[in-house]
Parts: sequence; structure tokens; C-alpha cells
Amino acid sequence: MNEQELTARLQQGDQLAYKQLVDAWKDMVYNTALGLVQNEMDAEDLVQDVFVKAWESIGGFKGESKLSTWLYRITITKSLDLLRSRKRKKRFAFVNSIFGLNNELVINPPDFLHPGVKAENKERSVELFKAIDKLPQQQKVAFVLTRVEGLNHKAVSEILNTSIPAVESLLQRARVNLKKELEHFYRQHL
Repeated sequence: MNEQELTARLQQGDQLAYKQLVDAWKDMVYNTALGLVQNEMDAEDLVQDVFVKAWESIGGFKGESKLSTWLYRITITKSLDLLRSRKRKKRFAFVNSIFGLNNELVINPPDFLHPGVKAENKERSVELFKAIDKLPQQQKVAFVLTRVEGLNHKAVSEILNTSIPAVESLLQRARVNLKKELEHFYRQHL
């Protein structure tokens, strides 16, 4: 079944088509979410959220982009919403701790490790993902989509609804920021 047929069946409420959608893109959604939120449980929750959102909003999908592009957009939006929520909770927890309520939350585990990383690269990948997490939002998204997910610049430009030169600019700024952030780590380990 091609993408247009799948979309038509989804828009008719066909649950088998929905299962096919989930089976085809669940790994992509999970890996993208994991690269952005850097927490396996959150990424698993986001997979469910993304596909629920896709089911609820398929009627508004006009087919102007690929289904995968649309799913990437939903995944990025949901992931960034979660990250913003974390920051609010983190600030709230910090304020609470100042006032002595001792309700501190552990939001970001310090040793996040992407499951695709080889054992011998663990220490470097922990540092890299810490640095990626500090990137500005759009740089982080562009970097994760190209370097972690392996998408080309054209695909990323479609997902972010921007131009290829804008994606290249985001990646260049991300590389500069990562280099600054990781410079101290690599000086210690050379």
C-alpha cells in the first residue's frame, strides 16, 4: 500500500492502517525523541503521545509532505514541549528548595547513554549528549536529525519547514557550540 492509500485509510478511521503506520515509523519516532529528550522512559512515552496525536489529527493532514515528515514534526514538537516542561519543573523545584520544602526533582540523569553507542565510546558519548543537550533548541533538533538520525539536509529542511541553507547554518553554529563545550573534555583526555 502506498502512502496516499495509507493516508486515505487512516482518514477513514481504519485501525489496521493505524497499526501499519505505528509499525512502520515507531522506531524512527523513538530514536528521534530519545536523541532530543535523552531519557528512555520519556522517549517511550513520547512514542505513544506522537501516535495518539497522529491518530487524532490525521484528518487535517493534507499530504503536502510525506507522512514521515509529518511524524517527525509531531515528534519534535512533543519532545520540545516535554523539554520546556522539564525546565519549568526544574525551576519550580529549585525555588522550592530555596524555601526549604526539599522537593528537589532529578530531571536529567547525568549519565544518559544512547543505546546505539558502543561500550568503548561510552564516556565520550555521555559528554557529547550532555553538550548536545545544552545547544539552543533549533540547533539541537537539526544536529540530532542529521547526525543521530542520519537525515540529509533536504529532509531536515522539510521537517523544520525552512531552507537548506538555514539548516546548514544551524548545523555550523551547533558544531561551533559543541566544539566550545567539548574542548575542555578533549584536552583532559588527549
